[in-house]
Amino acid sequence: MDICKIHENASKCSVNAMECFMVLSTQAQKISIATLCGLFGTLCIFENSLVLYLIFSSPRTRRKPSYLFISSLALADILASIIFVCSFVNFHVFNETDFSKETFLLQLGGVNTSFSASVSSLLLTALDRYISISRPSKYKLLMTRKRAWIALGVVWVTCAIISSLPLLGWNCCTLNSTCSELFPFVDGKYLSSWICFIVVLLGCIVYAYAHVLWRAHQHVAYMEKHHVQVGKQNARMRMDVMLAKTLVMVLTVLVLCWSPVLILMIYSTFARLSNHLRKVFAFCSTLCLLNSMVNPIIYALRSKELYSSLRMVFSRFRRQLKASEESPEAESTHKSSMVET
Repeated sequence: MDICKIHENASKCSVNAMECFMVLSTQAQKISIATLCGLFGTLCIFENSLVLYLIFSSPRTRRKPSYLFISSLALADILASIIFVCSFVNFHVFNETDFSKETFLLQLGGVNTSFSASVSSLLLTALDRYISISRPSKYKLLMTRKRAWIALGVVWVTCAIISSLPLLGWNCCTLNSTCSELFPFVDGKYLSSWICFIVVLLGCIVYAYAHVLWRAHQHVAYMEKHHVQVGKQNARMRMDVMLAKTLVMVLTVLVLCWSPVLILMIYSTFARLSNHLRKVFAFCSTLCLLNSMVNPIIYALRSKELYSSLRMVFSRFRRQLKASEESPEAESTHKSSMVET
């Protein structure tokens, strides 16, 4: 099939034109995509649901702004996995086209909103850590629960509005403009604008974490220079090393998961994509889902408070399981003693 060319006998905005975006040609490719989406999506929903439970089951964690941002990240990743997996598998694996242009743009808007909110929540988490290390004495005054909720509201509303623009009229059918080669009905200029939005968010995240790493390095250098007490110095250095490792993991996973998709999107705005590259884009899209699956491990489960809460939940579950296994034996023993009596 050609590079998503518009058929001469079909309008670029018709349902038939969507078939050229279904780039998975073999059964093996469809099974691979379905397996990746099913695996990543299931783990993503389970992990992020567990994070939400751990945060809101403890009064101590749900009051902290930093955990509000992590809960927003978990919620966005859950929505992203559900909407993305359902729409992506339905379109690329089952080749369903029995829906209107508005329905497709609504699904695409849901996917963009959830992924944009996920990246924006990462940015809020990065800014929270940036403020905590750059202005530790004023952190509690600057980062209050009210401001955290306002920031989350602004982020989610902004992401929803930007992602809904194609549905509201900024699409190549309404404007009779150049359509994207990667997404049906999407205007090329809108795709460029959305790419710029995500790149700016990622750039701010990288800058914030780079500053945090630099400040952590400054702390270690200061303690070595002024010969702080050995115990305090070792504890501080261990904390800085752990923080550095966490932030390196954050940046590495973020860049590895989002770079392939963004590079292909940017390339598509300047040149024609071959059918092979569009297949590569379909598989690279699952990396964004992988990022949503890894987020709770990096951001949440490395937290001492959430990790201790997780251990308590597992120990409570083990006790309940052990009690349920022992109860039939106790009941049978009780019945046998009654018979003997």
